[in-house]
Amino acid sequence: MLRLNVPTAMKLAFDGLKGSGYKTRDTAISDVGEFQSVELSVLLCNDVFIRQLNKEWRGEDHATDVLSMSQHVPGLKLPILMLGDIVISVETAARQAEERGHTLLDEIRILMVHGLLHLLGFDHEISEEAEVEMEKQEELLLKSLDWKGKGLIKSAYDIVTNSNSHQDCSDDRKQEGSLRFYKPKFSYIFCDMDGTLLNSRSQISSATAKALREASSSGVKIVIATGKARPAVIDIFKMVDLAGKDGIVSEFSPGVFLQGLLVYGRQGQEIFRSNLDPNICREACLYSLESKVPLIAFSEGRCLTLFHDPLVDSLHTVYHEPKAEIMPSVEHLLASADIQKMIFMDTAQRVANTLRPHWSDATRGRATVVQAVPDMLEIVPLGTSKGNGVKVLLDHLGVTANEIMAIGDGENDIEMLELASLGIALSNGSERTKAVASVIGLSNDEDGVADAIYRYAF
Repeated sequence: MLRLNVPTAMKLAFDGLKGSGYKTRDTAISDVGEFQSVELSVLLCNDVFIRQLNKEWRGEDHATDVLSMSQHVPGLKLPILMLGDIVISVETAARQAEERGHTLLDEIRILMVHGLLHLLGFDHEISEEAEVEMEKQEELLLKSLDWKGKGLIKSAYDIVTNSNSHQDCSDDRKQEGSLRFYKPKFSYIFCDMDGTLLNSRSQISSATAKALREASSSGVKIVIATGKARPAVIDIFKMVDLAGKDGIVSEFSPGVFLQGLLVYGRQGQEIFRSNLDPNICREACLYSLESKVPLIAFSEGRCLTLFHDPLVDSLHTVYHEPKAEIMPSVEHLLASADIQKMIFMDTAQRVANTLRPHWSDATRGRATVVQAVPDMLEIVPLGTSKGNGVKVLLDHLGVTANEIMAIGDGENDIEMLELASLGIALSNGSERTKAVASVIGLSNDEDGVADAIYRYAF
């Protein structure tokens, strides 16, 4: 269909230039009749491809719906007018078509007209007058061709206007699908996993996945800061198709894991590691055996334990951590690898009334106890924390705290929220965490991360 549509649109566009009184159009292309033929390339691609083009040619690391790349050289006498390339992301076009209530072909036609006018010298970004002139020509072409839909400029304006007219509370919550029309307030969003990105079913909801994808496509870098191991986080993001080199998380992306005990920087290279005192590891193992309290030792991408227990299984089946390996003895566990942290698992009541008081006293001056969720107690090296891991990563990236927004829920997120320019605690979070936050967002079961992105990040 495009093979038929493109030449027709070109002819009408050229006819529209004859005797036109546009004041802002670049007139490098004026008399089309002096050329024997005209060449134009229309390339259909995906978001990954157009994002790479944006990065290489415009220095902007995000996907767009359409790009125009001129090949015309004014003053060079050639029999052929080489207009250039119109590159259209079908993935973005499909999302926009759904939002605007028309077909994918309708949206691609609208984007093609927009790209063609750019190649003919129109540029809506240089001034308000230029925007008005290009918008008028878009509408004229679409109407003359009897194609459905409004011009791209008019559609973008309608989305922003509609978003502004539907502010429900005191904040300006952007509409889904509209972030590309706004400027990000932050370069980075640091986000916790359990109780924050993940709902009570330990899943990333479709609404949250969409918000993450949209923010990332608009140039905001999402960095995970969690108590989880990196393989567990990657597995969770695979479920919503956001893992891998061009996703949110991969083995090549920066991140803060195991409560800041393992920090990965550019290209996913390890830049910080802190191990737990072996004496404390031994004491915890002996306590686990004597008290029959399940214990999991974390060693980079491995989980180690001393005996089988349903709670240990849940760490894998519910929280997606690596499946625990059962060690035959304490000595075997301690000798198998360096241990970054240990987690006791029990009821929330026993953690609060028995485990936390005991281990806070037993590790005083040698380690720190923290909690991300009520039914787990974590023992981590002294002087380390998720907040400290975030600081290490920011220094490595050369990023200031003013450039980041952080979202969390647990007491282990307090330092991170205090450090960020804007710290958001979800409403399901601990009272201590909410007390230090800049704002309190919706709960993790109400897509709190998605709401925070649409409300505060742009």
